[in-house]
Amino acid sequence: MRPRVLLVEDTPTEAELARAHLSAFGHDCDHAGTVAQALAIATTHPPDAVLIDLQLPDGSGFELMRRLRQAGVDAAFIVVTVNASVKAAVEAMREGAMDFIVKPYSRARLQVTLENALETRRLRAELEAARAQLGRGSFFGFVGASPAMQAVYRTIESVAGSRAAVFVTGESGTGKELAADAIHRASPRAGKPFVALNCAAIPRDLLESEIFGHVKGAFTGATDNRAGAAKQADGGTLFLDEIGEMPADMQVKLLRFLQLGSFTPVGGTKLEKVDARIIAATNRDIRAEVEAGRFREDLFYRLYVVPLELPPLRARGEDVLLIARHFLEVFSAEEGKGFQGLDAEAEALILAAPWPGNVRQLQNVMRNIVVLHDGPLVTRAMLPAQLIQPSPREGTRPAVRVERRARAVEPLAVVEKRAILAALEHTAQDVPRAAALLEVNPSTIYRKLAAWKKEA
Repeated sequence: MRPRVLLVEDTPTEAELARAHLSAFGHDCDHAGTVAQALAIATTHPPDAVLIDLQLPDGSGFELMRRLRQAGVDAAFIVVTVNASVKAAVEAMREGAMDFIVKPYSRARLQVTLENALETRRLRAELEAARAQLGRGSFFGFVGASPAMQAVYRTIESVAGSRAAVFVTGESGTGKELAADAIHRASPRAGKPFVALNCAAIPRDLLESEIFGHVKGAFTGATDNRAGAAKQADGGTLFLDEIGEMPADMQVKLLRFLQLGSFTPVGGTKLEKVDARIIAATNRDIRAEVEAGRFREDLFYRLYVVPLELPPLRARGEDVLLIARHFLEVFSAEEGKGFQGLDAEAEALILAAPWPGNVRQLQNVMRNIVVLHDGPLVTRAMLPAQLIQPSPREGTRPAVRVERRARAVEPLAVVEKRAILAALEHTAQDVPRAAALLEVNPSTIYRKLAAWKKEA
């Protein structure tokens, strides 16, 4: 798209010359001779760059820049001045101008200045967008700023506008339904229904009716016509959770529905057509299920168009603290408690815990704390015993054990290295958790590892 430049110049001859240059550069050019005209044009046709003469009939270039910024105009400001007012031009740059040129200027000078300003503006916009992406601490119900979750957010944004089926995988409690809901809410279907169905929670003989509905008299207890999840999700999104639990005969019927976009309710004779985006999820290894013959390969390829894997909580670094604080705030408000945060020891223990139940387990722990306790800070004494005591698999060994020689004193560097390696082994090489156990900054461990690798 051609850059749009707003030229603010009240001298007709100079304005005409500048417009000729801008046209030759391939830019769309709007011209204003006053502050008022410039404001009217910029708010109607937002420019990419503004060439501003400092001396205007109804005000100064300084005033115009301030009013343009107040109006939300995001453009590269370039001040045009005469030799006698170079000092004023420098002052204008302090006020937000990106560059300045001095009258009379050559066509080449104008072109270089303008191209540099436009390129700088573009790079700044890209940098701000990248920072916004990397720094997001929440996204459609998710809480987390780790690189693993930023990748999840980007995938959701990329796939949201498509009609393609999405297959969400991840351990129990990682937020698979939350991911499906986020895809729906970020999509053009957001105003239509989002229908979630847990295939593992429905009796096998009722699953077909739950998905496709039934007509009156189809079976004992069918006292009226009933629309199933597929019909309810027409125009929106149908989320099939725990799809790996679906029986083989139902897999055949689901495959036919995906192929044709239509179905027949249980006991019915009329074919019904719907437009529903399908999102499926499982905490099983679905490829292993296919290889074992428990899940149809053709259905797998129908559903597994865009894979989305949710990371376990133990792989999300300090996200665990962000989520714990979030739940603490929410539950404290619900229960009327006075919690304001967690103390350092409680944070270290929460960060070091393995969280096999993932976010769902952390949610339950925080609710338990809020219900049973009160105070400004969550302390070690308020945490459930399993977060403080070692698990049965770990026996009674301490979290970090540094063996000591009975008859010799080792150099501090040797003791330090052994402690760090022991902590890393205990946490399956999870540096943030190891750092929490050792009560040091993760950067310290990264720096030590790099130094040891270099020495080796």
